[in-house]
Amino acid sequence: MPRLITNTVVLAKVETTIGTDAAPTGAADAVLLADVSITPLDAQNIDRKLIRPFMGGAEQLVGPASVKATITVEMAGSGTAGTAPRWGVLLQACGMAEANLATPARNEYTPVSSGHKTVTVYYYDDGVLHKLVGAMGNPKFSFKVGERPTLSVDLIGLDGGVSAAANPSATLTAWRVPPAITKANVVDITLGATYAAGALANGTTYNSTGLELELGNQVAFTPMLNSEFVQIADRAATGSMQLDLTAAQEVSLMNSVKANTTQSLAMTVGTTAGNKLIVHAPAVQLINPSKAELNGNRLIGFDLRLVPVSGNDELRFACV
Repeated sequence: MPRLITNTVVLAKVETTIGTDAAPTGAADAVLLADVSITPLDAQNIDRKLIRPFMGGAEQLVGPASVKATITVEMAGSGTAGTAPRWGVLLQACGMAEANLATPARNEYTPVSSGHKTVTVYYYDDGVLHKLVGAMGNPKFSFKVGERPTLSVDLIGLDGGVSAAANPSATLTAWRVPPAITKANVVDITLGATYAAGALANGTTYNSTGLELELGNQVAFTPMLNSEFVQIADRAATGSMQLDLTAAQEVSLMNSVKANTTQSLAMTVGTTAGNKLIVHAPAVQLINPSKAELNGNRLIGFDLRLVPVSGNDELRFACV
């Protein structure tokens, strides 16, 4: 019988010891996939470049190798404020800390510059198991009108081996249904908003087509003779948006571009406790203004640079 792409199961678990298999299980660590792909062996092959008295190529030696996977999931809450969503495991692999906070009950995710965590990923491809250990990644977030909120993580991990293995039973009940990105479910992009204790205040809300963000982690596989590891060496968060502006608003934001001004940016997705996500960036520079069109209507696009204010605070996700 042919093997089917749909018969894919992915498990992900934070490692207690970096680079040591955390042994994720289908009952506790299954990932509800929106999309997934894998590079089962990303090898730095070594060309022998032999000189012989005849033409023809030579085989290559398999050099240091890692495994890459891209996992996309829906960003829904856990259903209970203060209970971390299942996708929090993936963000922890991306240099973000998970905090369980009270008053009100909520989970917050913010970037860190040290103490990074790694995950073990088991990728079952209809009977073949690929293991990534010590994996870290770069996350991309999409909150576009008429779509679902998604998190896509490009992971790099050490090669934990490949084997024939039956797909495990995957328990996915902890994954909830996300709110659609529609007018009824969103507080649109707000510039100048302040964030405190699970709530936004102040600012000016603009009509938009949504928001896209990327943490911009520099993730690298480093092979050495005594060890191999994956690390996040730096980050530079970016994004993009398109706004429906009045003439006066366009002129004002163009002036802020020219003046290299930074301002806060926020967005709220969802209206129900336990399935509400607040996005907040305290210092965002608008760059590269562009003209766009939607059904004959003029939109103004901007690229975004999210910069830290006090350090490790350039982006925050709050699940409330």
